[in-house]
Amino acid sequence: MKNKHTAALFNLQGAKATFKRVDCDKQVLYICLMKNVATLVPETAVIEAVADPQYLFKAVNQFFAASGKEVFFKVQLVGLSEEVMLENCSFSVHTDKLLKEVKKVDLVLIPALSGDMEQALALNKKMVPWIVNQYNNGAEVASLCIGAFLLASTGLLNGKKCSTHWNSANEFRQMFPAVELVDGSIITEENGIYSSGGANSYWNLLLYLVEKYTDRETAILASKYFAVDIDRESQNAFMLFKGQKSHEDIEILKAQEFIEGHFTDKFTVDSLADKYAIGRRSFERRFKKATNNTVVEYIQRVKIEAAKRSFESSRKNINEVMFDVGYTDSKAFRTVFKKVTGLTPIEYRNKYNKQVIVEIA
Repeated sequence: MKNKHTAALFNLQGAKATFKRVDCDKQVLYICLMKNVATLVPETAVIEAVADPQYLFKAVNQFFAASGKEVFFKVQLVGLSEEVMLENCSFSVHTDKLLKEVKKVDLVLIPALSGDMEQALALNKKMVPWIVNQYNNGAEVASLCIGAFLLASTGLLNGKKCSTHWNSANEFRQMFPAVELVDGSIITEENGIYSSGGANSYWNLLLYLVEKYTDRETAILASKYFAVDIDRESQNAFMLFKGQKSHEDIEILKAQEFIEGHFTDKFTVDSLADKYAIGRRSFERRFKKATNNTVVEYIQRVKIEAAKRSFESSRKNINEVMFDVGYTDSKAFRTVFKKVTGLTPIEYRNKYNKQVIVEIA
């Protein structure tokens, strides 16, 4: 007697996709392995974030065809209308199907949006029920860059981790406090929901999905074809620290301004709390709530941001920059710098300052 669950891959005659045959007791089931990918075309979408997934998944299909395999992805552009004008009418995107015509997909891709986020969400609010329905019916959902705003507006991210463009982090936290935004992350994944870091970081998420749905070899081939560093895990090196100041705690705003203007001086959390006549525990609690950083983290990030600017534009050596920003312990400086940027001070300087002689990290 055959094993209760046996499976074999084969091609049905005349089929355009690979199927899995599953023998279960006396029944034979055929499961299509082709992944149906729907890239949304929202109003105010960034055109590259709409086009790039199409290029990638179609290229993977070409790789499969060239090696004698059946195509793996069915990709289509889906929207609320047949034509969507983007980037001040500079581009016209014609969708393959309307949302109401698409009943079931395996993966929903939400591209980056542009402009005012509240306005963008208002323009695309009719997409929300469709996205939620697809997820509830088994589809996975992935946002690219600040497409995370549209994904978060569905409520699917509540209580989950998410990444987005570092420059939009403060605004995202204000609009979606129930979502755990992960600073610097290139990719987040939780319960079939994915998000990517900013700008071209979404390529790493797309490659990750290719690897998940196909295999590592195909993902590496795609990364080489599109010249993308497949294993980049952080956008920290590209981030500019801009302290969260969109709050109404006047004393904390004053403390932030003091830190940014005196980061080379020696001061403690206690002295800062005393300066603004606040108890230490209350000061730390209010500071964290207002800025999403502890006081120590904020001081460190201000110092490291100054060090980054110096490495980018000056010919000073590592120790000179370290002393300039208020550090005296080289090990502590290196540790904090790498924690914040993902790179050592030497790696960062060699990467972003071409005037200096490259040193070995």
